[in-house]
Amino acid sequence: MRLAFCGNDNASAYNISAGVLRNVCFVDALNLVPHVFLLFITFPILFIGWGSQSSKVQIHHNTWLHFPGHNLRWILTFTLLFVHVCEIAEGIVSDTQMKSRHLHLFLPAIMGFVAATVSIVYYHNIETSNFPKLLLALFLYWIMAFVTKTIKLVRYCQDGVPFSQLRFCITGIMVILYGLLMAVEINVIRVRRYVFFMNPQKVKPPEDLQDLGVRFLQPFVNLLSKATYWWMNTLIISAHKKPVDLKAIGKLPIAMRALTNYVCLKEAYEEQKKKVADQPNRSPSIWLAMYSAFGRPILLSSTFRYLADLLGFAGPLCISGIVQGFQNTTNNTNITEKVKDSSNSYLSSEEFLRNVYVLAVLLFLALILQRTFLQASYYVTTETGINLRGALLAMIYNKILRLSTSNLSMGEMTLGQINNLVAIETNQLMWFLFLCPNLWAMPVQIIMGVILLYNLLGVSALVGAAVIVLLAPIQYFIATKLAEAQKSTLDYSTERLKKTNEILKGIKLLKLYAWEHIFCTSVEETRMKELTSLKTFALHTSLSIFMNAAIPIAAVLATFVTYAYTTDKPLQPAQAFASLSLFHILVTPLFLLSTVVRFAVKAIVSVQKLNEFLLSDEIGDDSWRGGDSSVAYESCKKHTGLHTKAINRRQPLRYQLESYEQPRKPTRPVEIDDIAIKVTNGYFSWGSGLATLSNINIRIPTGQMTMIVGQVGCGKSSLLLAILGEMQTLEGKVHWSNVNETEPSFEASRSRNRYSVAYAAQKPWLLNATVEENIIFGSPFNKQRYKAVTDACSLQPDIDLLPFGDQTEIGERGINLSGGQRQRICVARALYQNTNIVFLDDPFSALDIHLSDHLMQEGILKFLQEDKRTLVLVTHKLQYLPHADWIIAMKDGMVLREGTLKDIQNKDVELYEHWKTLMNRQDQELEKDMEADQTTLERKTLRRAMYPRESKSQLEDEDEEEEEEEDEDDNMSTVLRLRTKMPWKTCWRYLTSGGFFLLFLMIFSKLLKHSVIVAIDYWLATWTSMDNVNDVRSTDDVKSTNKTYHVAVFSILSGAGIVLCLITSLTVEWMGLTAAKNLHHNLLNKIILGPIRFFDMTPLGLILNRFSADTNIIDQHIPPTLESLTRSTLLCLSAIGMISYATPWFLVALVPLGIAFYFIQKYFRVASKDLQELDDSTQLPLLCHFSETAEGLTTIRAFRHEARFKQRMLELTDTNNIAYLFLSAANRWLEVRTDYLGACIVLTAAVTSITEGPHSGFVGLGLLYALTITNYLNWVVRNLADLEVQMGAVKKVHSFLNMESENYDGYLDPSQVPKDWPQEGEIKIENLCVRYENNLKPVLKHVKAYIKPGQKVGICGRTGSGKSSLSLAFFRMVDIFDGRIVIDGIDISKLPLHTLRSRLSIILQDPILFSGSIRFNLDPECKCTDDRLWEALEIAQLKNMVKSLPGGLDAMVTEGGENFSVGQRQLFCLARAFVRKSSILIMDEATASIDMATENILQKVVMTAFADRTVVTIAHRVSHILDANIVLVLSEGFLVECDTASNLLLKEDGLFTTLVKTHK
Repeated sequence: MRLAFCGNDNASAYNISAGVLRNVCFVDALNLVPHVFLLFITFPILFIGWGSQSSKVQIHHNTWLHFPGHNLRWILTFTLLFVHVCEIAEGIVSDTQMKSRHLHLFLPAIMGFVAATVSIVYYHNIETSNFPKLLLALFLYWIMAFVTKTIKLVRYCQDGVPFSQLRFCITGIMVILYGLLMAVEINVIRVRRYVFFMNPQKVKPPEDLQDLGVRFLQPFVNLLSKATYWWMNTLIISAHKKPVDLKAIGKLPIAMRALTNYVCLKEAYEEQKKKVADQPNRSPSIWLAMYSAFGRPILLSSTFRYLADLLGFAGPLCISGIVQGFQNTTNNTNITEKVKDSSNSYLSSEEFLRNVYVLAVLLFLALILQRTFLQASYYVTTETGINLRGALLAMIYNKILRLSTSNLSMGEMTLGQINNLVAIETNQLMWFLFLCPNLWAMPVQIIMGVILLYNLLGVSALVGAAVIVLLAPIQYFIATKLAEAQKSTLDYSTERLKKTNEILKGIKLLKLYAWEHIFCTSVEETRMKELTSLKTFALHTSLSIFMNAAIPIAAVLATFVTYAYTTDKPLQPAQAFASLSLFHILVTPLFLLSTVVRFAVKAIVSVQKLNEFLLSDEIGDDSWRGGDSSVAYESCKKHTGLHTKAINRRQPLRYQLESYEQPRKPTRPVEIDDIAIKVTNGYFSWGSGLATLSNINIRIPTGQMTMIVGQVGCGKSSLLLAILGEMQTLEGKVHWSNVNETEPSFEASRSRNRYSVAYAAQKPWLLNATVEENIIFGSPFNKQRYKAVTDACSLQPDIDLLPFGDQTEIGERGINLSGGQRQRICVARALYQNTNIVFLDDPFSALDIHLSDHLMQEGILKFLQEDKRTLVLVTHKLQYLPHADWIIAMKDGMVLREGTLKDIQNKDVELYEHWKTLMNRQDQELEKDMEADQTTLERKTLRRAMYPRESKSQLEDEDEEEEEEEDEDDNMSTVLRLRTKMPWKTCWRYLTSGGFFLLFLMIFSKLLKHSVIVAIDYWLATWTSMDNVNDVRSTDDVKSTNKTYHVAVFSILSGAGIVLCLITSLTVEWMGLTAAKNLHHNLLNKIILGPIRFFDMTPLGLILNRFSADTNIIDQHIPPTLESLTRSTLLCLSAIGMISYATPWFLVALVPLGIAFYFIQKYFRVASKDLQELDDSTQLPLLCHFSETAEGLTTIRAFRHEARFKQRMLELTDTNNIAYLFLSAANRWLEVRTDYLGACIVLTAAVTSITEGPHSGFVGLGLLYALTITNYLNWVVRNLADLEVQMGAVKKVHSFLNMESENYDGYLDPSQVPKDWPQEGEIKIENLCVRYENNLKPVLKHVKAYIKPGQKVGICGRTGSGKSSLSLAFFRMVDIFDGRIVIDGIDISKLPLHTLRSRLSIILQDPILFSGSIRFNLDPECKCTDDRLWEALEIAQLKNMVKSLPGGLDAMVTEGGENFSVGQRQLFCLARAFVRKSSILIMDEATASIDMATENILQKVVMTAFADRTVVTIAHRVSHILDANIVLVLSEGFLVECDTASNLLLKEDGLFTTLVKTHK
């Protein structure tokens, strides 16, 4: 057949006698002209443009500028493209009905399509290079196209073509579109004035894009890139090369920052406040405030959502149409089609839509559009949710900074509540916002679905819908139960963690006493309770999954059975598959509805809590510390003689010069203007209305030291807080003096510190930051000053111990310091600040005497007094009273006396005498104290905690370096391979840890379930197709038996499917539970039996993390992810299998799609993992910052640092939000791509099944399955990515499971060891060599000694000489690699560990008590009688104290024994050692941490109660072992001296003599 533009079956085609424009063919040819014109003009420009791309804009984003009408132009162009597609299709369909080819029917349309595509590409390039003059080409094109199309339309009108003809409609629409595009173009000329105007408009890019740090481009890119997240490609692909970090994601655009949104929300909330101002009982509505601030994006998102939902119904309708059309063509093949002549080549819309191929393309386009709208809706809600969360966090934070202290201290607002507001309530609201559009979109979706079903199937459809609606409430019920189960699980796991934490803290003691199993069982008991509640959780989860899978099966069953028996007509494939597809659509909103309702309820509660919080009491406005009545920086005026040192330390040179020129005023007696603060007639309360402080009249002299003294609880600290404005003032006022400012330049330079007060609270408050940041606290760093402060607070020795010096992180997440160290850092902070007034609240409470004296001398008398800073000091140490310039004595919330020490001595002799007696008593205590040096002990503890870690980190560093070197040789490819590889090995470990039987059961039931589900649909296909074939030839009887047979099989299959759904969901959860149970059990046992070295080297937090976060993931997160992953994967596979079975050609098309899918998931998983980690790691600092602020409120407000903390909070919030925003954008990126792939699968499936399909049933089946694939493809990838992250937890737990345990079995059977061994207590140490691990140096070398039964032995030596290692060797806690210890004739290395350790006693340096009763602490094995316990307590001199406690032996000990003093704890340890009647007692520096009195008790007991036992004492003070029977002196692991103390002292140059001399 020859080709011809106008066809060659009609002679009149080229006839123009009636006028050129009357010829159809000529008009069509005319329509080609504009398109060809555009292509000719734009191609050279585009190629030149692309060639010189480098000369583009200077900004690194090429998306920076939008011409006016940008979005409208994109939308119009897309519509135009769609209409062109319709025009092409219409042309081709009309052409098939001609005798010969008529190119003029579709060629112009194809050219139009190409031209429209080129126009938008061309426009995009012009826009990014900002060269608007070139838009003229487009302007001309739109005009020409508009004119030619109008001519065509006019021609149709003259010919009287009816409006119902499709071609007429298409032409009309095109005229409108070209007209609109022309208008858009004119508008650009009007606004930008690039042509026809003298002065063109200059345009600057938006502020965000001038900032190179902004990497989040969604708001700035063009419409296509917005819809497909094309701009994310660079990030996701680069994630492969190197991990995504905070630098890669940059910062938030201004419109999304917390501050911007906070301002919006705050204004809206203030509006609401104004509205209800005159109605006292109504509170302002946060809901309305949120709506007015964030209403527009929510409405936009809902619009997208509606569009997507309506387009979703195109699927079932197209399926129905295609199957119907297919059926008709197969049935009507014998009827020949009439061929139309060319003069009447018009199609009506109905005829056009009956064409199956047209329907397939329409289905494809509808799917693409639907998915794009859906993702757009998700994105907009996510972004709005994140903005809302940022705004709420900022609101909460600002409120926290203004909260009245009484609220926090009186318990109206606990820290826990504030943390919950931040961590839970804001997230609840954010999630509610995410799900918000569902609330109003779902009802519409459900109603539409039911109407369509009714149209298809009549009344029986309502039966199916009723099944779904009735089962939906059960979903809600299950959801609430789930939440309850989760809560109880949480309670149990908290308890379990507490116990685990206790075990890990006291692990050394547990091992030495062989008690680890007792404690292990107690953890296991709690774990069993936790597992029981996890079981209910798992049961409800699996029920919820089951309902989701079973409801559609049940509904379909009910519908089709009803249909079969109520109507006479057989079921058509078109009806069957369209309704199946509709049921699938209906189930989703109903399943989600329960979730949405639950979130809505939670959101309402959250809003109530928020409102309560935002309306709670605020602190009074402290204008008295404001600008007018300021305290000027006076340090230089008050100097009589010029202390150069003080000035140097403070100020740069020019200030010194200025201060020299200042005239000096002589110091004068305290007059009124020398008073810094004055309180007159003050009554203050903590918010209860009762005055805590009453009738306060005091003054605090400027530049001097005021001391506040009094008994505990007399209101000293409250007085400071009242002055700072933290208390409620009932009457009276606090006046801060205003000193005339004479030094403007000096003043200005210091202005930021003018009204702040350096305040060190009684309870030390540290930031989670480095030591240096804690001390500097936002002031500029001055090295000299910093050193002076750290020396004054004697912090240098402590800093030297820390692994990174003063750059070590301390605080909650950092290294734990002791109370004294924390307190000194807080005092250092107050001293370092450049403020006039310093308040120190009992800074000596946690310090020992040496430190207190040093701090008093260096820090207070020297550092502060030289600077003439005003100091108010609260203290109990009366010996410092003589240093005070002014004293305020308090009693019961009133001021007892005020004045100098002399005044008080003269006026109130009684008080003075009372103080004197107290001072004497303190002096006596001092002498005792001089010996027990608490600080050295604190430092020792710190050193012990640090050094093992340090050595470990060095080891790790070396390993890492080696690894790195290897990696570099092995180039980047391996790293990439590791980053993209799924951790299959770990997955396999996890699956097998649940047991092989369960694994097999899970796989088998899953496969069976999916086979049954496929069988149900397959059966439906055969049933409907058979009915139609048999329709014509069969009698009624055959029909009814056929019907019964079909319905029966269908029902049986459906029933089996429902049962299998339940079984599979249960097996997955059951397997998950068993795996979790086994993993935790193995982990706990492994850790408890681990060598002590492991605990020295592994930070406690790291081990605890395995038991908390990782165990939680294994318990609750992996099973549902696994379930969802297997379900969606199998659904996709069964769908692909089904389509391929129906039309094998589909497999050919599948290959490229499969390759695309592989790359999408590969790239996405890596990026998603990184972004998820970023989101997690940026969340913690944010939550910590909130809790920190709430704890240190008074300090922050006294220092006046609110603005700095707010700034920090905004930064942290933005960082967390940008990570979350990128994560959700990455999810959208993935979903758009997988959805488009799904749409391609649908298109290929439709086309292949139409051309190749066996019969209509299978066509329907293929399409139905292709549609389900689009829903599940992205879930496969999302779940894979989640599983990969979650498997990290399993991997971490496994890394601990490969650790070596201690060797608990000995060569001897426990039964071979005599019951009362060791009876005598004779110890032989033969050539003993000991090391901590076989790769480390020995710590004891060839030690030989003999200890007779009952001897008292002392061991001494310098630090690190191996004293403690020797004590550990008796218990085989260290590796004895040569030599042996023989006790009572048995070599201890042959004994089982448990036996050995349970027969010896030891008292450790750190007294450790466990939470539980006193009885449990003395005898956890419950072997002893009460009499024996009382006897032990009596020996330890604790009997009377324990008797006085409620419950006696059953009195409770809090965690760590916090309710007893250190000395009492040590005595309990002594009693514990005594309860175990062992003939050998080892004391490892047991007296180091206790006061003299307790120590004397201990010494006495050892001499009397242990008279007949062998006692080995490791001394930290040599004086303790002078009366021992034998002394062993160790040095660097060798035994250098061994004799009685008196003999050793005779050696002048002996080590023992030296030690005694230095320690005396």
